[in-house]
Amino acid sequence: MKARKPLYAALAAVVCAALGLAGCGREEPKKAAEVPKADAPQAQRVTWRMQSAFGSQLTHLGPSGQRFAKDVEEMTDGRFQIKFHEPGALVPTLECFDAASKGSVESCWTTPGFHAGKYPALAFFTTVPFGPQFGEFFAWKIFGNGNKLRAEIYAKHDLVSFDCFAIGPETSGWFRTEIKSLEQLKGLKMRFFGLGAKVMQKQGVSTQLLAPADIFPALERGVIDATEFSMPTMDIKQGFHQVAKFNYFPGWHQLVSVSELLINKKVFDSLPKSYQRIVQVAAGYQVMYTYAESEAMQFDAMAEMQTKHKVQIKRWSDKDIAAFEKAWREVIVEESAKDPLFKQIADDYLAFRKKYAIWGEAQTMKATYLGGQ
Repeated sequence: MKARKPLYAALAAVVCAALGLAGCGREEPKKAAEVPKADAPQAQRVTWRMQSAFGSQLTHLGPSGQRFAKDVEEMTDGRFQIKFHEPGALVPTLECFDAASKGSVESCWTTPGFHAGKYPALAFFTTVPFGPQFGEFFAWKIFGNGNKLRAEIYAKHDLVSFDCFAIGPETSGWFRTEIKSLEQLKGLKMRFFGLGAKVMQKQGVSTQLLAPADIFPALERGVIDATEFSMPTMDIKQGFHQVAKFNYFPGWHQLVSVSELLINKKVFDSLPKSYQRIVQVAAGYQVMYTYAESEAMQFDAMAEMQTKHKVQIKRWSDKDIAAFEKAWREVIVEESAKDPLFKQIADDYLAFRKKYAIWGEAQTMKATYLGGQ
């Protein structure tokens, strides 16, 4: 029998080869205990500080940053931890751009529109008045030149950025009195965000950008007369209804809003490739999650505003909306004339929308075709 072992071994080898069975017919060598190399990604421990522009208690926006940090920690088995810091805990909320650029903080959960003081055109990457819905906007950002243009700006400041959450349409203003004519806007002091602020300025409004936590105190003390901020779920939490009872729709200035994870480039480049990918994927997941969540929660919040808080829901007239749109088109021309970067980004954005319209207009439908049924 012992003499036949070589024959059996040879036959086994032929059968294994014919069937394509790897490792069949031979004993596997015993493996030594695998010890990760010191420079292997799974062995690296990384801790970042991430200051959020949005408080943890602010619906949709704050929790998204906390979920992101938790996802990164879980996907790295606790080896990569991102510490969520409340607004202003490390640096003033609107100064996170400089802090991340210098490496004073590793990252910020923020929005490009908060950096418009440095580059007005950055507001294009958050939201655009009379702009596209979610699909078209991300088509420009990811497959057009949107995010590429943003990256070119940030590279000058040693920064990288990833889209990190998105929300649906916002309301367009909280006022103490009913606005029956746009003439009533003249002379008002109003908190307003992004490119829409320039539209309101053309209506005679004195606008200023305030961080979320600073809005209600300014409204309550009369530092500002009116404000816009976000969606009903968040506006209720902010308490605007305690001071202003007239809430206007639609949110022509922010039909979709996208924020960003802003990171010091040297810090990001020092990460293992696997961690870099985890950061990007975890941020991208929040884009989907927050958009769906924000769309799912507004109708109940609006009902609460009306029944519990006695807020009057108002809609701008078609004439008013046309005036805002006309002003927006004037803003594009005027800002492009004095700011080459603004013109570059505006031209690229408008060119993409023109091409997209071939598809978009072909698919446009009314809310219903059943008339009064």
